[in-house]
Amino acid sequence: MNKCGYIILLGLAALPFRGSRMAYTTTPFTPEYPAYFGNRINIPANNPLTREGVYLGRLLFYETRLSAGNKISCGSCHQQRLAFTDGKTFSTGVDQVPTDRNAMSLANLLWVRNFFWDGRAGSLEQQVLTPLTAPHEMGQSLETSAQKLKHSTLYPGLFRAAFGNDSISGQQIIQALAQFERTLISAGAPYDRYLAGQYQPDAAAMNGMQLFMRAPDPEKNIRGANCAHCHGGPKLFIETFHNNGLDSLPADPGREKLTGLAADRGRFRVPTLRNIALTAPYMHDGRFRTLQEVLDHYSDHIINSAALSPVLRNTSNEAGGTALKLSSSEKKDIIAFLQLLTDSAFISNPQFSNPFN
Repeated sequence: MNKCGYIILLGLAALPFRGSRMAYTTTPFTPEYPAYFGNRINIPANNPLTREGVYLGRLLFYETRLSAGNKISCGSCHQQRLAFTDGKTFSTGVDQVPTDRNAMSLANLLWVRNFFWDGRAGSLEQQVLTPLTAPHEMGQSLETSAQKLKHSTLYPGLFRAAFGNDSISGQQIIQALAQFERTLISAGAPYDRYLAGQYQPDAAAMNGMQLFMRAPDPEKNIRGANCAHCHGGPKLFIETFHNNGLDSLPADPGREKLTGLAADRGRFRVPTLRNIALTAPYMHDGRFRTLQEVLDHYSDHIINSAALSPVLRNTSNEAGGTALKLSSSEKKDIIAFLQLLTDSAFISNPQFSNPFN
């Protein structure tokens, strides 16, 4: 929506309402994305996307009054220029205590069903609650946040326009934030133009793409990096959980803490690789600073523990090998392909930006 549209919304929000009994009308918001992304999207029936809700959510995403002491916002740890990450190993909240895990990108959450690195939240609405209220993140109860917004001049009319009543509740804060975050769609990278037949990558990126998509088969003299098994499809993620061989005895149990299953030890959600060149450091604990380090791990340093995902076990470009063993030139080519996933329009889209700047 353009600036004029937002001004109209603000004007509508200022119209008088007679409590919650007066009829109100919202404008449906239809997310736009390529057909090849598929329609397995996740919008709950009790929180449909509306232009009024999305706009309110955008303001709340950058609203420091949702944190204790008015210190930080959601946008502090999810910065648009970094594809909604923060460039830190671990984020710091209102008390400057580091979080337990690296901040994930918020790109393309419309297709996600299990949130956080361990998948413990079954909806975006459930996920939003944690950073808002966790003591080492934004550190404030929903009730306090709602009271702050009620006493502002900006928000009562906007909540009225989005939800049709004069009250401001914690649930409405969560719903508006979830609506906005579902609109953060990244589908304009050079890779997308390639898929549309509008762009031709250079030879290095094309070779990197082929390596990325293929599994190795040394008996047939086929070299591959096997990346697509976990990061396949045009969205560049498959919603699964894997132990990717970082540690023999992981300090962070990952999904095991949720399920209690030893097979889930060190398993974490596979993140999207879209905008991956912007979202360092990598892994749940931010241990790798560069894509080169990530490829070195998968090529040569996977630890073969009991919980290692089977797809990574003894996968090799060498006959009888136990490690992937990519060459240095192959790693460079894969990185060239990964750089095609940077969506400049996504990180500069004014509809996602901080409206208070």
